[in-house]
Amino acid sequence: MKTACVITSIFPPTPAVASFAAAAAFDSVLVVGDRKSPPTYELDGVRFLPLAEQERLAWRIVACLPRDHYARKMVGYLEAAAAGADILFDTDDDNRLIAGRRGDIWRTACRLEIGPPATTPRFVNVYRHFTAQIIWPRGLPLDCVVESTARPPEATPAATAPNVGIWQGLADGDPDVDAVYRLTCNRACTFDDAPAVALAPGVVCPFNSQNTAFRRDLLPLLYLPAFVSFRYTDILRGLVAQPILWAAGLRLCFTAATVFQDRNVHDYLKDFEAEVPMYLTARRALEIAAATATASRSVADNLCAVYAALERAGIVPAQELPLLEAWLQDCATALAAPTA
Repeated sequence: MKTACVITSIFPPTPAVASFAAAAAFDSVLVVGDRKSPPTYELDGVRFLPLAEQERLAWRIVACLPRDHYARKMVGYLEAAAAGADILFDTDDDNRLIAGRRGDIWRTACRLEIGPPATTPRFVNVYRHFTAQIIWPRGLPLDCVVESTARPPEATPAATAPNVGIWQGLADGDPDVDAVYRLTCNRACTFDDAPAVALAPGVVCPFNSQNTAFRRDLLPLLYLPAFVSFRYTDILRGLVAQPILWAAGLRLCFTAATVFQDRNVHDYLKDFEAEVPMYLTARRALEIAAATATASRSVADNLCAVYAALERAGIVPAQELPLLEAWLQDCATALAAPTA
């Protein structure tokens, strides 16, 4: 199984990136640059894609992607898939592998399930399966926080081994939480080494792009909307992905922490401002995705249908749709590319 780790960065090589480059779990590491990135990037085991090189590639999305946006990471996903990666691992330049952990979360045995299946999507706080600390993931609707922190979600043995398509590993230290948490509490967290858990269809927890693995055939679901705020882009991606997973008969699995986040400096009030659309529309976006995705469509066709519905609802702007169309064409090309 060939694995690729994809990161975007505007900094010189960090200890976090070095930890992935040195890990046996990854066959390749790609770092996608932008205008603020250094002109060169010297780190053994890393392929650096500066902006100038990206613009020479044949991918259709290059002409549509804004500069200075996290969504440029998608160029790295396409390059990794075209090179034959079976697993696409998504992380950031401030998440370093915890010593003694390989990072191959996609090999984690998953025998527990949070359920039962729900006909109407319902949110759970999976963080509480891994800690007694009052903490919640970025993207959890604020009206769910109090209820979700009162008790952990119930995990029971799965009747059959869940067929997992996406894995979300947690992050110790300064994990992925929203600005409300950081402005009101901001406690560090070390998660328990609890068993991995899958979510039953209809059971939803936000997931991010910081320690996340996707199967190759789910490449379209790596789409990062480029015309929403930076603090919403990967969360919206995850909310859209989950109903499409259910339609394909697949699950989302959460694993114990394999990385430690030495978080880059942020202005929490600016983060809050960028998260406001997420607080206001995340639940509606999920409802739209769940009502739109069907088992009769392919993953790519479901993604296209969901974003068209999100555009009609005013959750994404119209300019998102041409980028998505280019992305899906690029995905087809990347998945069909001959590999050694």
